[in-house]
Amino acid sequence: MPPTLKRFGQRLLIAGGALAIGAALWLPVLSLLFRPARAEYLAPPNAVPALAQRLAEHQLSLWEDPAARAEEIARMRRTNAEWDFMARTFFVLSLANLSLRDPGQADRYLAVMDRVIAETEAIEAQEGHLHFLMDYARASPFVEESQRSVFVDGEIALMIGARRLVREEPAYADGFAERIAHLRRQMEAGPVHCGESYPNECWMFCNAVALAAMALSDALDGTDHRAFFDDWLASARENLIHRDSAMLVSSFTWEGSAIDGPEGSSIFMTAHCLRLIDAQFAMEQYALAREQLGFHILGFGLAREWPASWQGPMDVDSGPVVPVIGASAGASGLALLGAASFDDDAYLGRLVASLEFAAFPVTEDGRQRFAAANQVGDAVVLYALVEGPLWARILESQRETRP
Repeated sequence: MPPTLKRFGQRLLIAGGALAIGAALWLPVLSLLFRPARAEYLAPPNAVPALAQRLAEHQLSLWEDPAARAEEIARMRRTNAEWDFMARTFFVLSLANLSLRDPGQADRYLAVMDRVIAETEAIEAQEGHLHFLMDYARASPFVEESQRSVFVDGEIALMIGARRLVREEPAYADGFAERIAHLRRQMEAGPVHCGESYPNECWMFCNAVALAAMALSDALDGTDHRAFFDDWLASARENLIHRDSAMLVSSFTWEGSAIDGPEGSSIFMTAHCLRLIDAQFAMEQYALAREQLGFHILGFGLAREWPASWQGPMDVDSGPVVPVIGASAGASGLALLGAASFDDDAYLGRLVASLEFAAFPVTEDGRQRFAAANQVGDAVVLYALVEGPLWARILESQRETRP
């Protein structure tokens, strides 16, 4: 080998070695560059994290600017009509928690909650119960005779109940009670105590939301769903657990035959809602999801859409799934809620670092959004960062009224 070429080879080896050493030293701490200070995303129940406040200001601005809101809603509905609806739900739940965290701003937040609920119910009344569902909801009739979706009734009931729990408003009471009664009838009619979200298609996410709305009813109006909750839990354990992962399936027929196994875009919200029904079972489901779906790479937190024992198709809920590692935007976003709800602060910090690194935060005039997300994605993150006080009020009511 000529001396010049030999020296070049030696230098190349030295440079490669230096890069390898540098990578070994710096890659493990890369996430620290993108992880905000703890106070940015975590705060005690009587305070609002700074990141959450900026996200809230952006969401509030959409409801204060009809043109901007219409544009955002149109963008979401082009992909999935559900996102328009779910963005409302997560935002109202966020505002309920913000009101409890910062009572001085409660009047402002409650006014927006009322606006969201009023518009949502007006659209439902004008366009019909299926307006917030995807088009295939019209392909066949529901099995249950009411022809109603537990998805729609459950989330509207949850919004109204959250608003009432912050500050009672008698005008909401009758409509809330009517929706709770619909939910109870729909779910009791089902062979596995679950109602349909779509014709002959039950979603665990939606049924868990409905259960949470019933827990709100118990706290607000003195109803008692304990016997139904016990029946639901017994049925879920017997009929709706994926054998290999021990997690709840995400969708199933009215009769209880599984359609989709466990999904990250479902299980984290499901576990959060089940805290109001059976705290131990909820914690077990979160722990299973955390173990089988949650992971981190170089300090960046992520979540898979499916466990190793189940492989489902990509859809609008999962979003694009990263090959090989299986990370899903939908699962990772809702994992934030799971981590926050179950006080998994280490995982929460890693998930926030991933947001700051990969979701392209845009900050302007004290407002923040994520360019890689949309209104529903931002609303989920906001809810994850402020959740706590609302659920705490419900659980406290249960402790006071139940032996």
